[in-house]
Amino acid sequence: MLDQFQLYINRYNLIAEGDKLILALSGGIDSMVLADLLLKAKVEFVAAHCNFHLRGDESDGDDWFVRKFAEKRGIQCFVNHFETERYAAKHGLSIEMAARDLRYGWFERLRQQLGYDKIAVAHHADDQAETFFINLLRGAGLRGLKGMQPQNGVIIRPLLWASREQIRKYAVENHIVWREDHTNVESVYLRNRIRNQLLPVFDELHLEARHGLYKALEHLASENELYRELLKEKLEQIVERVGDVQRLPYSAFRIHHSAFQLLFEWLRDYGFNTDQCHFIYDAIGTGIGNQYCSPTHRVVIGRDDLQLFEIKEKTDDEIQIEIGEEEVLLPVHLCFSKMEMTADFVIDKSPEVAQLDFYKIHFPLTLRHWRHGDRFHPLGMKGSKLLSDFFVDQKFTELQKQNVWLLTSSDNDILWVVGLRIDDRFKVMDSTQTIFLCKQAQIDR
Repeated sequence: MLDQFQLYINRYNLIAEGDKLILALSGGIDSMVLADLLLKAKVEFVAAHCNFHLRGDESDGDDWFVRKFAEKRGIQCFVNHFETERYAAKHGLSIEMAARDLRYGWFERLRQQLGYDKIAVAHHADDQAETFFINLLRGAGLRGLKGMQPQNGVIIRPLLWASREQIRKYAVENHIVWREDHTNVESVYLRNRIRNQLLPVFDELHLEARHGLYKALEHLASENELYRELLKEKLEQIVERVGDVQRLPYSAFRIHHSAFQLLFEWLRDYGFNTDQCHFIYDAIGTGIGNQYCSPTHRVVIGRDDLQLFEIKEKTDDEIQIEIGEEEVLLPVHLCFSKMEMTADFVIDKSPEVAQLDFYKIHFPLTLRHWRHGDRFHPLGMKGSKLLSDFFVDQKFTELQKQNVWLLTSSDNDILWVVGLRIDDRFKVMDSTQTIFLCKQAQIDR
């Protein structure tokens, strides 16, 4: 297996001479085998372990196991602890996605801090197969179905060629000790259901079914690479650039059968999703002047073409607010003050006024425009909601969305969608002692 390991590394140039790696070491069989192979290949690396605190004592046991292994083998080991469930709830993510964000974010920060070259993770061929079916069920196109790549930026996957069976056989033959994660046999997450329920049935269909799937994924990866190169050439031919503006003439659609796909492939790299591209495509010819925004770009429906603009950062997009005893007038025409709760206090239900519990707020405050992924707890709701979904409920146009301001705390919690709705977590209650008052000022022009 060591020979196959080194051949795969050389084939994709995953580890150059002198490269220093960070190994994501969970303590499971895959990462322990990868650690053993890297040691035998004499690759310089440090270990990085994430304790997500999701499995109680088992998580701490993994932590201890990895530390002891690293100590015994003379490997420098870094361990980070995460409040995964809290992070997931705050950002509206699944536990899986929250753990992924936390893991890769820390790995990259550690890599930069150490000045290392790459991050090695122990994904293997069966992970690849599971990812294929996950993306298939989500309706992915060629880019999603091709699966993971041997290298993605500084992330390398030196075991992507090996099956789970090969890895287990190597571990047993080489007396490698590992930690079992009992959640791998629980069919709670989609990946586990695919692993434990779908793939065994898939294997029953044909003796070489899984091997055939591995080969198909290799073909998809190669075809996707060729497709991307040809697509880049085609877009360079038909997209006109005038200064900072890109223009896609409607005439280009008339000579291509897959007009929508062409539009989608052009816009996806600028942050537009499939639904937005459908809206844009449907508006051609009927919605002249309509605008659609991604986090970084804006598309305008023209008479003869689609026009793409980069959204320039505004100098007043984010305003720091220092709150004192006196009212403060800001460029966005808001006033702030605080007052003590009294027995005769009556809540002002006007959307132009926000009354918040002063001692629930972490200062200083920031006033900013909304960003992709923003989430808050609308007054009256127990759970959170994406701000983009809130805008849909309000039937906002793209222009209206751009003009919305958010009042946020130092924790980046949204306190008030200005003029629309406060966050339920910061509302005034019977226990409130001091009220923070925010209101839109009436300005004479």
